[in-house]
Amino acid sequence: MTTDRARHDDLRWLALACDLARACPPSDTAFSVGAVVVDAEGRELARGHSRETDEKVHAEESALAKLAGRDLTGATVYSSLEPCARRLSRPEPCARLILRRGVRRVVFAWREPVLFVEGDGVETLEEAGVEVVELPELADRAREPNAHLIN
Repeated sequence: MTTDRARHDDLRWLALACDLARACPPSDTAFSVGAVVVDAEGRELARGHSRETDEKVHAEESALAKLAGRDLTGATVYSSLEPCARRLSRPEPCARLILRRGVRRVVFAWREPVLFVEGDGVETLEEAGVEVVELPELADRAREPNAHLIN
């Protein structure tokens, strides 16, 4: 059961992830996504956005790379878009990166539309025992930097 305080924190961190998506260089072949990794005590560990370090990097991938070697047990990944389970540009999709790093909770705003690949990140994460929380009230905010792709 989610408390009012926990829901407030989830909305706050997810709103930040949605705002980070606006920092992405525009692309006609990839979504603009923001991600934040937060520890069990509610402290930000890292943040990232799509195309932050190269044209193919995803937001979750960027944020997790900044935490190489750190124990992420108890951490939550906040992502404006459902983490990918399939990927054209890299061998390991974000859902698998999240699982490999030991993250047990993911909060996202917008389910990945079938535009580039079939999205089933939620199912991949849930099947592995990760708690996945969708906050669709922020979906419009997550879609804004991607309007050129979906309109």
